[in-house]
Amino acid sequence: MAETVDTAAQNENTVEEMKELYETSMRSLQDGNILKGKILVINGDAVIVDVGMKSEGKVSLSEFTGKSGETSVLVGDEVEVMIIGRDREFGLLLLSKEKVDAIRIWEKLEKAAEDGTPVEGDIISEVKSGFMVNIGVSAFLPISQVDVKPVKNPLSFVGRHLKFKVLKVNKRKGNVIVSRRVMLEEERDRKKQEFWKNIKDGQVMYGFIRNITDYGAFVDLGGVDGLLYLNDITWGRITHPKEYLRVGDEVKVKILTIDYEKERISVGIKQLKIDPWLKVEEKYPEGMKIKGKVVGIVDYGVFVELEQGLEGLLHVSEMSWDRKLKNPGKLVTKGDWIDLVVLAFDKEKKRISLGMKQLLPDPWEELVAEYPPGSIVTGKVKNFTDFGMFVGIGNGIDGLIHISEVSWSRRKKVVSETYKKGTPVEALVLNVDKGQKKFSLSVKRLKEDPWKGLVNRYNQGDAIEGYVTSITDFGVFVEIEEGIEGLIHLSEIDDLQGKKLADVFNLDDKVSATILNIDEKNKRIGLSTKAPKKKEEKKATESFSRDESVFSTLGDILEPAMNRDNDNAV
Repeated sequence: MAETVDTAAQNENTVEEMKELYETSMRSLQDGNILKGKILVINGDAVIVDVGMKSEGKVSLSEFTGKSGETSVLVGDEVEVMIIGRDREFGLLLLSKEKVDAIRIWEKLEKAAEDGTPVEGDIISEVKSGFMVNIGVSAFLPISQVDVKPVKNPLSFVGRHLKFKVLKVNKRKGNVIVSRRVMLEEERDRKKQEFWKNIKDGQVMYGFIRNITDYGAFVDLGGVDGLLYLNDITWGRITHPKEYLRVGDEVKVKILTIDYEKERISVGIKQLKIDPWLKVEEKYPEGMKIKGKVVGIVDYGVFVELEQGLEGLLHVSEMSWDRKLKNPGKLVTKGDWIDLVVLAFDKEKKRISLGMKQLLPDPWEELVAEYPPGSIVTGKVKNFTDFGMFVGIGNGIDGLIHISEVSWSRRKKVVSETYKKGTPVEALVLNVDKGQKKFSLSVKRLKEDPWKGLVNRYNQGDAIEGYVTSITDFGVFVEIEEGIEGLIHLSEIDDLQGKKLADVFNLDDKVSATILNIDEKNKRIGLSTKAPKKKEEKKATESFSRDESVFSTLGDILEPAMNRDNDNAV
């Protein structure tokens, strides 16, 4: 009997348990409930899921299809689904995976907003004052929260997949605000703290050019900026950092100084290389032939870069054998590569003297060999001076024809009347002074002395015409042909009437006169403007014999002084 009672009791408990289990099962299978299930079958556009309690449901295959169109589900996979209805025809539950995903996303966002966990997403579009970001739901990214620096090109961020911090979540309104800047600032602060723990003087590291100024550049060393001064960029010539650097470039630098208190660091690039001046004597000995690049042109010469950080001066006087070269820019242009010779260097002052003309034959050496004294040279008139004229011979060499060597004539206008710039000239070489770079020439010596044979061309009593070449206290000198001068003594001039000779005559005046006497040997001619009379002729003859100075030529008087002038000018 007792056994019968126990059995009944057990049956009653079992019924209650089954009833409770059924009721629990029925409550679990209500719409909106979230269940875990396992994929049983993928059939057409439906996925059959076993959610337990001998219940099965179906989920649209499209909920497992990604943006690429590929299905991301396999038989046996476990999924979370929500009951959204029933398919009474087939006795299946209608399930949704997307609704569960949406709930889980909001839960994840709320948790991320609380504990600061980063979330990932795509910036899908630019809107007013910011961007829309897909992080499972649409979120707003304010423009001020995109980066730690101002955004110059907002469109460059559209389409990028980035990490964000969740600032605010309002599930009821469906609003989410995210920030990338907060995350970047946190990362920067973390790196900064780590940097100051490990940094040391002289350390070599890599960084990125963050900003460029006129006086240098700022290098991002990983949360901390190092200042790279202009003079620490290169050993070579530089006027602005942009010549060597661009924003975003990765650079290798050396830590030069550290100020822990002010958190300042200076870095250098050139210190990673040896100062080229340390081995200049070994690398560039005097007399060495080298190549260099023209990096600067000034009035007094050219600056030439031999290698980065090593420049020499090519003085204008060392560029050409032509001493008239005054403008270096006529021979070279900035950027040219030129052949040179090392002339000298001063290591302490960091100066190197260079030469270019030394690679060319010295034209004065060639001149000495080609034109010994007495040879003939041709050229063209290049310039006039008070003491003569210069004739261009070639190779930058000009010869000087002293005014006393231009013509046998002593008329001052002979040069201007006979020669112009560019006039071809044939001259006799008098002397070549290689040391002083002087080339002395003569034109008149190519012609025979005009005094030779003078008695065959003129006779006593001949009427002549000539030009006044000099006026003295005792008379007037008149040139009757090139190099032939006669003296009209004061006593042989008519109608002075108490006037001075300078009041009656002017230089280069044309004068008519009569030849009184000719002395070819002593180069003297006596002239007169008076009418010839036998008595006066006799008197003049006697005077000529007694006082030879009356008939001296101006050439005899001035010859010593002119020879001295000639020597000094040449």
